[in-house]
Amino acid sequence: MFLNTLTPKFYVALTGTSSLISGLILIFEWWYFRKYGTSFIEQVSVSHLRPLLGGVDSSSPSNSNTSNGDADSNRQSVSECKVWRNPLNLFRGAEYNRYTWVTGREPLTYYDMNLSAQDHQTFFTCDSDHLRPADAIMQKAWRERNPQARISAAHEALELEDCATAYILLAEEEATTIMEAERLFKQALKAGEGCYRRSQQLQHHGTQYEAQHRRDTNVLVYIKRRLAMCSRKLGRTREAVKMMRDLMKEFPLLSMFNIHENLLESLLELQNYADVQAVLAKYDDISLPKSATICYTAALLKARAVSDKFSPEAASRRGLSTAEMNAVEAIHRAVEFNPHVPKVSQQTNKY
Repeated sequence: MFLNTLTPKFYVALTGTSSLISGLILIFEWWYFRKYGTSFIEQVSVSHLRPLLGGVDSSSPSNSNTSNGDADSNRQSVSECKVWRNPLNLFRGAEYNRYTWVTGREPLTYYDMNLSAQDHQTFFTCDSDHLRPADAIMQKAWRERNPQARISAAHEALELEDCATAYILLAEEEATTIMEAERLFKQALKAGEGCYRRSQQLQHHGTQYEAQHRRDTNVLVYIKRRLAMCSRKLGRTREAVKMMRDLMKEFPLLSMFNIHENLLESLLELQNYADVQAVLAKYDDISLPKSATICYTAALLKARAVSDKFSPEAASRRGLSTAEMNAVEAIHRAVEFNPHVPKVSQQTNKY
């Protein structure tokens, strides 16, 4: 009866109202993207709605106590992400700035800076920062646009106490060499482990302490991952592999840092192709978000397995074998996912 009593004017009004609301949302999205470099709706859906719908809450305080079986079951619900963060990112002070010194150009785009700023605020801050004076300073420092202002704030925080996040900022932005960055990260590790142990004992005393422990966990994992990357860049690749494996074993659910991709890079450098295949077998899954590292590593391994015996003449006569077809499909999948990697590699080889 309700539907039968509706007049055409109702549908016209409904269409106009929905169009107006859609227009307002579009204008807000445009403004938000111009200011912060990301979509508000996408950010809310990934950060807040996905955990409510059954997605993996990577920053859960009970990460270290969850078994690998639970990790595999939870991983099934992770959805594809349009823009996936690059886990192989370089150090801003020791590596990105070197490019600026040589070429006079900025290697990071405005979007890159916004994305990293959001990551820093997500991983290194929480609502209880006011309880620690140094963390309160660092909360403002991560929001600073000026690099020198961030570095000055980090030094100010260190004058109050040993602050792990202040050491992180200095290692990332002020250190001009990897050795100097490693030294600062070791100091950050000492401070971070102390904060982690203290917050671990208080995490069940309230929501505020849970958030603090979650932040301290993120800080500790980030420091250990960056120390492993420093070891690899300084030639201690086997040590880096061990550090990454231990970190993945200790915190199996913290997949937001994509430590397995750093591990793939190190294993490829050691030419441990069997271990690379084992890592791919675990993380190259259709239910997991894809990345260029996963896709191209899988394609190159499959191509390497058939390249020794491959002959274009023989293939034209008999056709492609199953293994060769799998290699071709993997290459097509990688190029379709990210067509820029071959071009970047070609330019890198020129230099």
